[in-house]
Amino acid sequence: MAPDDKGNRANRIPVNFLDGNQEGDSETVSNESETPDEVTSPKPESGPPDPDHETFDESDPPVRSSPQADGSPADVAPNAGGPEVAELVATRAELKRLEGEVKDLRDSLARRQADFENYRKRMERERTETYNRVVADIAAKLLPVLDNLKRALETEASVEASESDEFRHFLSGVDLIYKQLNGVLDAFGVKPIAAEGEQFNPHLHEAVVTEETDDYEPDTVMQEIVRGFKLGDKLIRPSLVKVAVKK
Repeated sequence: MAPDDKGNRANRIPVNFLDGNQEGDSETVSNESETPDEVTSPKPESGPPDPDHETFDESDPPVRSSPQADGSPADVAPNAGGPEVAELVATRAELKRLEGEVKDLRDSLARRQADFENYRKRMERERTETYNRVVADIAAKLLPVLDNLKRALETEASVEASESDEFRHFLSGVDLIYKQLNGVLDAFGVKPIAAEGEQFNPHLHEAVVTEETDDYEPDTVMQEIVRGFKLGDKLIRPSLVKVAVKK
């Protein structure tokens, strides 16, 4: 450890060496009895400042070290930026909390949207099922009336030419009512089931008569006795048919 120059300087004993030709003169040895209050460095000579000499003033702010060239953080005073760092940490914590709340709200919104979509689909399905059930019930009650009108019209073929015109006009009115009623059922989606000439389908047809014949392939509907109807995929009434069987 280097000695304290300031302390040693105060205890130095100045020695004056006189010329050897002057005899009789004694060396004057004096010891400084008092320590100087302040040691000042010699003032530089007047002139332009030395560019290599750096001067400091007491009013200058403290110098902070910059980051090292290798990227390692420089030493920072312990109290440097204390409030700013605390505020930054608090802001980051608040930002993280808000991000968590936003994520939770988005998840909740997605769940609510999914629940609402499922509710809408369920209500739409229930409304369609209710509509089809009501229409099917009404059609089932109207179909016997439609059958009777059809039977009444089938008698027109047996009417002789001698029958009165009034009776023929009456049959024409019945035929008009029959067509209008079919149009109403068709508007509600009630469709007749194809039967005659079709392959027998136990889900749509009900065989009330069977006949052995070679004119039709086995399990073929030969005749439609009572017409069947359906509403979409819902069967309202099966068709009553005669089915051909193999001899």
